[in-house]
Amino acid sequence: MRITTKGRYALRAILHLTRKDDGKPVSIRKLSEETCLSPEFLEQIFFRLRKADIITSTRGPGGGFAFTKSPESVSIDDIFMAIEEGYFITPCSTEDPEKPLDCNFSDDCCACEFWQHTYTVMRKYFSSISIQNILDGVFPSMG
Repeated sequence: MRITTKGRYALRAILHLTRKDDGKPVSIRKLSEETCLSPEFLEQIFFRLRKADIITSTRGPGGGFAFTKSPESVSIDDIFMAIEEGYFITPCSTEDPEKPLDCNFSDDCCACEFWQHTYTVMRKYFSSISIQNILDGVFPSMG
């Protein structure tokens, strides 16, 4: 499985933003300093998270970003999908019926169905883990 740098950084930034939540927006500069992530990269990530209504932004002095939802209501899958990076194991592991499989062997491959199933299981698991779960260190079992 491949979680991109953007996905890992988005999760790190959201967790940090959530822990800092006192009702006041946090600036990109402050988040950048506290998370050791570049402000430019954070802007790219936060643009997508804002578009997905996971965070909100306030302009001007005292402005910045704030979490819009409760940490219990946002899953890891929500974060990864919001930044449009996704997470795929193989070229043939996708749930998107609009997107053709990126595999030359999908018509005659016994493993293709296995990879698609594995991807579906991973998405369900990541959907079951909320930001609050991570903050609390409590993770649902796969059982």
